[in-house]
Amino acid sequence: MMSLIIDALSWACLLLGCFLGVSGAFGVFRFKDFYSRAHAASVTDTLCVFFIVAGLVLQSGFNLVTVKLIFIVVLLWLTSPVASHALIRSAYQTGLKPTLSTTRKESAKRGQS
Repeated sequence: MMSLIIDALSWACLLLGCFLGVSGAFGVFRFKDFYSRAHAASVTDTLCVFFIVAGLVLQSGFNLVTVKLIFIVVLLWLTSPVASHALIRSAYQTGLKPTLSTTRKESAKRGQS
């Protein structure tokens, strides 16, 4: 009975991680602005990795493989946001400006009323 519960939780984590990965891929293809695309990819990849590795940890049991998988999650959680920030910052500093739906004058008028 316990094995069935662990398998169900494992598959739920794996499927949720896959769903987050696919939704991030749709965001990359769907959004028009570079910054929106980078945001969609960077937000979903950390949770995607967490849920997939959590499912793998549940499948493998608690042993040396689990420790290695946890190290992988920690490494990706530290490096992925930093890499995304560096990519977006370098794009902004080289002159790629974000596309805004409203101008500054329109937003200032909205704030006055």
